[in-house]
Amino acid sequence: MTPAVGTPLDRPVPPGRSAPPLPAGEAVLRRQRARESSARTYARSFPIVPVRAQGMTVEGADGRRYLDCLSGAGTLALGHNHPVVLEAVRRTLDSGAPLHVLDLATAEKDDFTTALFETLPPAFADRARIHFCGPAGTDAVEAALKLMQTATGRRGVLAFTGAYHGMTAWALAATGNTAVKEPLPSCGEVTRLPYPYSYRCPFGVGGERGAELSAVYTERLLDDPGGGVTAPAAMIVEAVQGEGGTVPAPDAWLREMRRITAERSVPLVLDEVQTGVGRTGAMWAVEHSGVVPDAMVLSKAIGGSLPLAVVVYREEYDGWLPGAHTGTFRGNTLAMAAGAATLRFVAAEGLARRAAEVGARMAARLTALRAELPAIGDVRGRGLMIGVELVDPEGVPDRCGALPPAPALAVRVRAACLARGLIVELGGRHDAVVRLLPPLTITDGQAEAVLDRLADAVAEASASADSREHA
Repeated sequence: MTPAVGTPLDRPVPPGRSAPPLPAGEAVLRRQRARESSARTYARSFPIVPVRAQGMTVEGADGRRYLDCLSGAGTLALGHNHPVVLEAVRRTLDSGAPLHVLDLATAEKDDFTTALFETLPPAFADRARIHFCGPAGTDAVEAALKLMQTATGRRGVLAFTGAYHGMTAWALAATGNTAVKEPLPSCGEVTRLPYPYSYRCPFGVGGERGAELSAVYTERLLDDPGGGVTAPAAMIVEAVQGEGGTVPAPDAWLREMRRITAERSVPLVLDEVQTGVGRTGAMWAVEHSGVVPDAMVLSKAIGGSLPLAVVVYREEYDGWLPGAHTGTFRGNTLAMAAGAATLRFVAAEGLARRAAEVGARMAARLTALRAELPAIGDVRGRGLMIGVELVDPEGVPDRCGALPPAPALAVRVRAACLARGLIVELGGRHDAVVRLLPPLTITDGQAEAVLDRLADAVAEASASADSREHA
């Protein structure tokens, strides 16, 4: 753990005396704090130095072991160092294949593309093209929006409250989080639409009615000549908002977004960066609704734990000239090999179905815990993408019955989880949602251990909050 300010590790060493030996990993953490930028995030939440990892287990330099429910923010579909991934990497290295080839054709790229297209909804894949981008999802978002601007000749983009699409120009403009956008000049013409969020409904009604109002609002706004919205180049949406607090879009609502955009010739872009490769209980989250999008943005798990990002889109939108969107590292041979192996393993082993089953059991137990842990305000998600929203039980409910969010409590819960050997991260509109993103290979025993440790952490953090209030 990071030493508190004022401990011997932070005090200057008197002249003529040698410094005491640092605990395992502490020297690494100290150098990280001294040399890396202030923008680092996970390193602040988890002051550990991982030295080994297998499956869901991470071992720190201090010898402690942790169950990893972050999974590289959803990147590790098969967990750490899965044999299928390691074999694909070793085989590629031993073959002598070039590891960096820009966008040249290789056997590894051809195999990855085949494996990916085999998993996509057939009605989409049959007439699809793929563009390999820079290695992060944010670049794929940039590419998708630029592509649709080129194809339609329009400028604006429709995006949603609570959205997260990345940190580059257009991706950040489409992102809903104001905290990361305020210091920067605006980029892009984005119209913000209400995402259906039943627990904290933007219309104050919740449930199916809230989703219906969101669809009505969207349609009326686009058709209103005084609404201030010019014909947009695209709508970009997450079928389950991840960073926004693990908020699933109702299937009927997503079908309405497809209808509304199709009737107005607005391309529909599905951001599946975090939801893809079995995470939500289907290979791709959009499959739950039966919607066929115009483009899908894919990254994270498609690289089998290595950097890879692509846009797949309907061929009629392929109006780019050569070099319209490039990136030096769009030809990551190892990632393509690892990604193809991952995609095939997830499909062959039925891991999407497994995610649906285990996720449903975990969500049911968490929902039952609300009776004894009133700080749990809402449990939601899909498959192994679960969110637990923490609230102030003594607060005043809003008109939908939702209690005030408790971000300070969430921070204590995260720390209490880490102390119990469980890595979880926070998200949501107020950073009050504990997010569970375990690998799809999680065992029943590990799932129970995660829930036990999380329940204990919430109980301890809630008790400490109560004791401070009554001190």
